[in-house]
Amino acid sequence: MTPRTKPAGRPAPPPPARGAWQEGDPPGRRQWVRLAEPLPLESGGELPGVRMAYETWGRLAPDGSNAVLVLHALTGDSHVSGPAQPGHPSPGWWDGLIGPGRALDTDRWFVVAPNVLGGCQGSTGPAARRPDGRRWGSAFPFLTTRDQTAAEVLLADRLGIDRWAMVVGGSMGGMRALEWAVTHPERTEALLLLACPAASGAEQIAWSSIQLHAIRSDRNWHGGDYHDAGPGRGPHLGLGLARRLAHVTYRGPAELDARFERAAQGTEDPWRGGRYQVESYLDHHAAKLVRRFDAGSYVVLTEAMNSHDIGRGRGGTAAALRRVRARTLVAGVESDRLYPLAEQRLLAARIPGADRLRTIESPNGHDGFLIETEQVAALVRELAGP
Repeated sequence: MTPRTKPAGRPAPPPPARGAWQEGDPPGRRQWVRLAEPLPLESGGELPGVRMAYETWGRLAPDGSNAVLVLHALTGDSHVSGPAQPGHPSPGWWDGLIGPGRALDTDRWFVVAPNVLGGCQGSTGPAARRPDGRRWGSAFPFLTTRDQTAAEVLLADRLGIDRWAMVVGGSMGGMRALEWAVTHPERTEALLLLACPAASGAEQIAWSSIQLHAIRSDRNWHGGDYHDAGPGRGPHLGLGLARRLAHVTYRGPAELDARFERAAQGTEDPWRGGRYQVESYLDHHAAKLVRRFDAGSYVVLTEAMNSHDIGRGRGGTAAALRRVRARTLVAGVESDRLYPLAEQRLLAARIPGADRLRTIESPNGHDGFLIETEQVAALVRELAGP
């Protein structure tokens, strides 16, 4: 993680072995629900002691008709909106979308955002403790997107929400939003799918595979049982490499060329061990992630994304998508090379309630669905209606 040419000033302290939220940390805006029964898993077996962290905004109507579910992407969490504060080291990742007068107007909507099962920001994942007090670590089971959605269904039950007025998700969150609409069509009134596919394809799995190898090849991985190691002794090198690779797939080539060209970073000389600006950019994002995210969760969630196939066991993709009853908007990012527009075009063509594909105009690649908040807000308002 150390750049080849160190910047001046005092070096940052080493990151903790796990970048996960832990018991005893400030709770922030999180609330929790513990599931009463073990969660049955699609691959067999069950997961006991599941706890789901979530955040809410607004107030649930007496008849429960105004609930909106917002589902985060791979390294997101429940903190969709709000400032950085104790318990939340970063501002909300869709902060401009939720609040009075915004697209998800909290004077109208009751918004719920869970931290995904297998994640590391309050929900049960590899860094969490089992019912016997030991950390899950390498014993944490394989999850699919359907397992994660099943946990969210039980959360909705505990909150007294029988039907979502809207389910909104992008990337990995879009995969789970689609599972909601296919598995529980009677509980999904409207659906916004952003930059996601009907199934993870070979190229997407290939990119993920390299990231998983990077983490598992780290000498500090210890088979996934590293969580109680000291600061600086987690699989930070592997997680940082995975983040660098992933981040290249998240951004557009035109954007990278326009921002960085072939420029050197500051006074560094790439011919003498220094970095190009684009390398420094990737280093920066890797260093940020290892401090706020857990490598074990990165592995579990990436494998869950690889498992995503809406047609598995349902007679294929077309048959599965015909189950969707929700009023649906599908949007993709014009410069997305991770989940190209063809993926969303298929969804828009085969979901009965989707009329046409919407395109988010952005040079920012896959991350455009997070960056182009005004365009996403317009889609939310269109779906929500007057």
